[in-house]
Amino acid sequence: MRGFKEDIKDETKGVWVDGAIIVGAGPSGLAVSACLKKNNITSLVLERNDCLASLWQKRTYDFLKLHLPQNFCELPFFGFPRNFPKYPTKHHFISYIEAYAQHFGIQPRFKQVVERAEFDSLSGFWRVFSQDCEYVSRWLVVATGENAEPFIPEIGGIERFDGPVVHTSEYRSGGEFKKQRVLVVGCGNSGMEVSLDLCKHNAIPHLVVRNSVHVLPREMFGCSTFGIAMALLKWFPLRLVDKFLILMCNSILGKTEKLGLRRPKTGPIELKNATGKTPILDGGALSHIKSGEIKVMVGVKEITSNGAKFMDGQEREFDAIVLATGYKSNVPFWLKGNELITEDGLQKASNGNGWKGKNGLYTVGFSKKGLLGTASDALNIARDIADHLKSCKDCNNSCRSIAVLQT
Repeated sequence: MRGFKEDIKDETKGVWVDGAIIVGAGPSGLAVSACLKKNNITSLVLERNDCLASLWQKRTYDFLKLHLPQNFCELPFFGFPRNFPKYPTKHHFISYIEAYAQHFGIQPRFKQVVERAEFDSLSGFWRVFSQDCEYVSRWLVVATGENAEPFIPEIGGIERFDGPVVHTSEYRSGGEFKKQRVLVVGCGNSGMEVSLDLCKHNAIPHLVVRNSVHVLPREMFGCSTFGIAMALLKWFPLRLVDKFLILMCNSILGKTEKLGLRRPKTGPIELKNATGKTPILDGGALSHIKSGEIKVMVGVKEITSNGAKFMDGQEREFDAIVLATGYKSNVPFWLKGNELITEDGLQKASNGNGWKGKNGLYTVGFSKKGLLGTASDALNIARDIADHLKSCKDCNNSCRSIAVLQT
């Protein structure tokens, strides 16, 4: 099996890679590599860290579970083990990812930090530069995803705060904050889950909710809310499905506006499709908000040395601050001449094929459709490269270097 060659000594040419270069050894990169292998096409996966799925292994809290049932989170051609729970834990998912790589024989090159990648129009190949090597290939797949770097917002006065300030990428358990007053900044799924975990460890969380947000029950009628929505969308218009979801949410959860959680005017699915803003799937935090154990606060005006001032005039003291402010992509810093990803690290608007760019460039994991979108992108990318190879059988020099697995 030939995956890449290291017999090129000329540093101006670098290491030739048969098949595709894939940047990132998370679920997205592994899914593309597996799909390519299914089409008898090799790939080389480059990973800046020393392990698979580094976000999951090194930057997630201990109690994390998949927000959707496992059947919506499987990668192509390899299901979850039957003994896994309906909502796999972080540790279940990591073991699944490791088994996935082993099953398909994917062996990434670890500790390869991609510093620059650019298309060479003269040769017709991509040149990818790590800290100690140059790789050359016909195809480049960007699989670093939307969550490569923690997003730290500018909050006035935060540098003056005397207590610890941690991003959720550093947060592991509420056990570190027992009986402390904790300000949780950010009301997405992470903010809600961290607040719930803090409650379970006898901390006193104050959750900052600056904007409107949709909160949905994780399940309705014993079924995944997401699954019900997907099934209804096959038969009914999107806005009608959104109205049904909000009606059921008000019935099951009550009107969240009374708790300081204003719903957006746009429905949850329509808003997700338009902006990528994911609805919160309640895992139990809402009941603690109702009981007052999680206190909802309006936007932060300013951080002080021992607490925070809020937009409604309140001022409170805190022992610690947790930033549940999400992540951002790092692609704009290293991918040159890129027409797929915006300067903010988001996928540009497209007509359903945002995964495909020019000159053999692809992205996976940027569609804001979770692991389900990742699987779809991976299949499309592998199919597109395979189709190109079929049409290039009789090409001359530009395609002679492309190698297919020898069986």
